[in-house]
Amino acid sequence: MTQSSIVNMLAGAIRGNSDALGALLTHYRPLLRILAARKLDTRLATRVDPSDIVQVTCLEVQRDLDKFRGQSVGEFVSWTKRILENNVAQTVQQHIVAQKRTTNRERRLDDKPSPSSPKVAPIDFLATEQSSPSQRAMWSERAAELAMAMEQLPNDQREAVRLRHLEGYSLARIAEHFDRSEVAAAGLLKRGLQGLRKTLISNEDSES
Repeated sequence: MTQSSIVNMLAGAIRGNSDALGALLTHYRPLLRILAARKLDTRLATRVDPSDIVQVTCLEVQRDLDKFRGQSVGEFVSWTKRILENNVAQTVQQHIVAQKRTTNRERRLDDKPSPSSPKVAPIDFLATEQSSPSQRAMWSERAAELAMAMEQLPNDQREAVRLRHLEGYSLARIAEHFDRSEVAAAGLLKRGLQGLRKTLISNEDSES
């Protein structure tokens, strides 16, 4: 999807076109899901579906769009991300703070990313708020394209790619996560990356 079409959808949404807003949210839904999953990964991944948080976020965006004071795509994405982050924070409070469950009952103590395994995202999904609106729009669109391509992968391949390239998991930890050998985990990751590249190349060709 071209940047101009995204701009036109946002303009239509601001004017009150519900179809344009729906299309805009559909476009960014995969990206929002990845952002929600990153926030929940080490705390609630076994009990909370990121898609549920995304659904609530989209409903709130539809309800509160008249409160959006920006004009650019970058500003819209940043505004939507803040709503998403607020919903994640509320979910964490409901499931961890309110229920007073200790961390070691939610996950293993070694589930934190190792300092030697930094997150190595192929695209910065979390462009800083200090970026200009045009820069945020560019990064958001690239991230949205990658997220949509990841959505087309089989579930296990998508999860392997996410854990390695967004969460910085080692191959050994990915193997443990899937209860497979490291060789099998490496094959899963390889197939996921190949599928991701194929989809991204196909998308680029269709737009050229």
